[in-house]
Amino acid sequence: MPGNSGRGQAGPGGRAGAAGRGTVGFRELRLAESGPGSARAGSPGSEEEAGSEVLSHCSSASEGASPAEEGPGSEAASEQGQEEEAEDRLKEHMDNLLDKSAKTRQAALQSLRLALSSKTLSEFLLERRLTLTDSLEKCLKKGKGDEQALAGTVLTLLCLQMGSGPEGEEVFRSLKPLLVSVLTDSMASPSARQSCAMALGMCCYIAAADLEDLISCLSCLEGVFSPPSTGEAGSAPAQHGPLHCSALQSWSLLLTICPPSHLRSILDNRWLQLPPLLSSSSVALRILAGETIALVFELAQDLEEDLCHQDTELLCAQLKVLATESNKYRAKTDRRKQRSIFRDILRFIESGEYQEETIRFGLECMYLDSWARQRTYQAFKEVLGSGIRHHLQNNELLREIFGLGPPLVLDAAALKASKVSRFEKHLYNSAAFKARTKARSRVRDKRADVL
Repeated sequence: MPGNSGRGQAGPGGRAGAAGRGTVGFRELRLAESGPGSARAGSPGSEEEAGSEVLSHCSSASEGASPAEEGPGSEAASEQGQEEEAEDRLKEHMDNLLDKSAKTRQAALQSLRLALSSKTLSEFLLERRLTLTDSLEKCLKKGKGDEQALAGTVLTLLCLQMGSGPEGEEVFRSLKPLLVSVLTDSMASPSARQSCAMALGMCCYIAAADLEDLISCLSCLEGVFSPPSTGEAGSAPAQHGPLHCSALQSWSLLLTICPPSHLRSILDNRWLQLPPLLSSSSVALRILAGETIALVFELAQDLEEDLCHQDTELLCAQLKVLATESNKYRAKTDRRKQRSIFRDILRFIESGEYQEETIRFGLECMYLDSWARQRTYQAFKEVLGSGIRHHLQNNELLREIFGLGPPLVLDAAALKASKVSRFEKHLYNSAAFKARTKARSRVRDKRADVL
């Protein structure tokens, strides 16, 4: 198969491979251990269409031109004109972030979110990052609810576009105190706090250069999702479910780049705060807590640490209940999803087996063969939505993290050959459906022997 598999190949600069298992880069410390200085979105189709509206606009002049009149020169001029027009629109959206109308500011933030998630714009943003950072800071300080939430998402995307160099670190350091302030403010909007939790974890993962930044972010996020006491996890207000999910996801993402010394302190006793979250009324939080527990066990194996504890047997019993739960008061889709994921979690904890997943994008594919790699992928997918495939193909930061190497350079003929017609897709899906049905029928047949 053409393309790279991305099984944790170390990238340049020592910052790659944080998502790979069993390699130097898997949890390789990008931060100096001696102290300072030393990883499931809405509608993919609608987001892609909206993103293309923001970034592309065909001129009426080119529409009226005949094929005979068009040549290589006119095609290049047309592309340059479209690119300039797209940049003008982005500049306009950035100017609108300072508008007096909250509605105008939110519309501008939404347009920027779609643009940054669907295209790589690092060169355009490089010389405008300070202006955009200042505008986002004002939105976070003076805005309310949805505006703050959108500003947090755009900030994450800006940091992702800037990468792990000095520019990304500058963006992170300038807005980190404000993100922590909104996240820990109990009077702030839940959606704003949720977005800031995601932004804090992602920006720290991408751009933090000091160990102190990493530890302070871990501590802040831990304070959000940790239950006040062992028996109160299920009694948390229902509206805090999404907030706790974002904080736990960011916390577990940062665990994958934790230095061994700090990771051991977490493995010693602090991981025991996770099992109470399995009793949460939120199915998303229960699943995320289970995946984080599996991640902790995986990290312990890599460090050759033993997590055997007097509560481990109780934990396995709790996981078995969740893997077989059939309570009617829970939604059918929730029960099915929960059982499937907790079966994988229980299998990993008991036998160390992980069910590998393949992600295909363009002519390449990538393997998610560990909980750390899966957590990293899910975190970026949460932010980028349907743009995750474009960024995996073209964003140097993501390709470095997943060990995919430099972006592939393909000519028009290779791109055309890689495209599959709708009829071929239909035939492939029909054959796959038939094979899957036959395989499942043998398992589901009530007349099959049960050993």
